[in-house]
Amino acid sequence: MKIYGLIGYPLVHSFSRAFFTDKFQREGIEAEYLNFEIASIERFPEIIREQPLLQGLNVTLPYKQQVMPYLDDLSDEARAIGAVNVIRVTHREDGTTFLKGYNADVIGFERSIRPLLRKEHTRALMLGTGGASKAVRFGLQRLGLETLYVSRHPGEGQIGYDDLTPELMREWRVIVNCSPCGMFPHVDECPRIPYELLTPDHLLYDLVYNPEETRFLAQGRMRGATVKNGLEMLHLQALAGWDFWNGKE
Repeated sequence: MKIYGLIGYPLVHSFSRAFFTDKFQREGIEAEYLNFEIASIERFPEIIREQPLLQGLNVTLPYKQQVMPYLDDLSDEARAIGAVNVIRVTHREDGTTFLKGYNADVIGFERSIRPLLRKEHTRALMLGTGGASKAVRFGLQRLGLETLYVSRHPGEGQIGYDDLTPELMREWRVIVNCSPCGMFPHVDECPRIPYELLTPDHLLYDLVYNPEETRFLAQGRMRGATVKNGLEMLHLQALAGWDFWNGKE
């Protein structure tokens, strides 16, 4: 029986556990998926020591960056992005383990947004500057788009929401919400962008998937924009993680 799992805190609900438990049952895979809720990343080595059948881990908040010093190697994407959400655990014959970190978020995002991009989609605004935005930025740039962060507290190389002028909104036609704004239960909230300036040439992508249609997406759809939530990205990154665990990526 192989073991896979998720580390994070808190783990109120787990998409990953439900996804992989269903996958194992459907495909007849002899494996179990466990949640490892740890209040400190310092407990991470305990999980590795106490789980000799562990083959791989998913990583969620707040440990996507904190776990990196504990790993033996990183994929090129994880190193460039500065965040890990998948760890492959290799057990050596001498009893030691080798831990390699990957970033499957960028793969899920790229594969999800690519079919929606049109020739006029050359520039993208990213709402929020947290860990998820780093993978989004990497993916957008790899797809050939120019990127710009929008933040409530803009730093160097970033702009604020008050800087979203009509001219800027005409030129930056892809808008990705990388923040938790609008996520259940705060369904009445939405990023503070000038929605009246949206057009059918705009593409709005929300990493939030609960609710299925956030206010951010609903207001875009009302103005004819192409809209998509983050559920497919979640599925695609989970499948990419499975490939990483099994040496297929």
